[in-house]
Amino acid sequence: MIKDLGFETRCVHGAYKAESGQPQVLPIVQNTTYRYYNAKDVAELFDLDSPNHMYTRLGSPTVDKFEQKMALLEGGTAGMAASAGQAATLITILNICSAGDHVISATNIYGGTHNLFEVSLKRLGIDVELIDQDLPLEEIVKHARPNTKALFGETLGNPALSVLDIEKFARAAGEMGVPLIVDNTLASPALCRPIEYGANIVVQSTTKYADGHGSCVGGCVVEGGNFNWEAGGRFPELTEPDQSYHGIRFYEKFGDGAFCMRLKAVMVRDFGCTMAPMNAYLTHQGLQTLHLRMERHSSNALALAKHLKDHPMVDWIVYPGLEGDRYHELAKKYLPKGASGVLSFGVKGGREAGEKFLENLDLTSIVVHVGDIRTSVLHPASTTHRQLSEEDQLAAGITPSLIRVSVGLETIDDIIADFDQALERLK
Repeated sequence: MIKDLGFETRCVHGAYKAESGQPQVLPIVQNTTYRYYNAKDVAELFDLDSPNHMYTRLGSPTVDKFEQKMALLEGGTAGMAASAGQAATLITILNICSAGDHVISATNIYGGTHNLFEVSLKRLGIDVELIDQDLPLEEIVKHARPNTKALFGETLGNPALSVLDIEKFARAAGEMGVPLIVDNTLASPALCRPIEYGANIVVQSTTKYADGHGSCVGGCVVEGGNFNWEAGGRFPELTEPDQSYHGIRFYEKFGDGAFCMRLKAVMVRDFGCTMAPMNAYLTHQGLQTLHLRMERHSSNALALAKHLKDHPMVDWIVYPGLEGDRYHELAKKYLPKGASGVLSFGVKGGREAGEKFLENLDLTSIVVHVGDIRTSVLHPASTTHRQLSEEDQLAAGITPSLIRVSVGLETIDDIIADFDQALERLK
């Protein structure tokens, strides 16, 4: 079976195999609806008794293959695509949370997710409590309440580059009786597969490394199939009859694929955050080279980090692949194949010097993005995290001088030369 083969082989061959005379490359089914010839077949679709399609908002053959590939690469039992990473995170929370519920999250998370948790979900009556991810296990568990529904963290914090102790968080979630949800965007399954360390749900912005070429926005949720939704009676969404599907009990009917099936049948049905077939096709193509790209992203980032560490115009640098970094030991455990392609550093002279440094770059792009084959930079305090207060920025590891670098696949000597000339012009 393909799941028993090496990760690289799964990247290249996983989820789609051409039949005799059929396209070697996954086809794009660019279509909105599907034709049937009797009412019974359509009724089975609405009863969730058929694997076929009725309307592309709820799935398509191309999107299905992409979802299967993401599940295969993450080591999960099912996958569900969404229109963006933010949509994937939103529907994951809403799939098990309602007004009055409580979620615990690590503080060191992407600014957009922070805003989703602190502003938008609170408007819906869902309370997300942010905690220090480096707290001891027993201190994390103390934050649990009777209405706690999930524990959330990022494999690699964006852009603080904190490494989540997944096994510790998994134990904490187990003691609380809730699922551990891990955002694996910056690591990708090529470098870390959180389900192997006890995570129950993995979310990802496939806009980043999964696509890898800056061509399309998307997100994905992968179910680990390793959580008992009946235990504790906390998750009626999955265990009690769903009146919109004639009383179906999702966990009873779909077992280790129940979470993703409810995402598709309820969340995407009602909120419409569908991944387009073209985006699924392009991202599926990107996944075929994920293993190669992540290897080069990581080696280039480590080389640039080592260079900047000793540069006279650099105040500090954060990259968990560097010896001496506070998260280096966790990186060796959870990211043995490389610490990904994102690093952060501060230019001497503070925020003003940092902004000037960005303007001095030639080869490197200033873009609101990471995970591209092209090297890019950003100043999070004034862009991705600008909605946060200064106190919240500092709590998330965002200092005024921090510059986030997404190291690309160019020749490393050219990347270093561009940074050197930009720093030299600050003198």
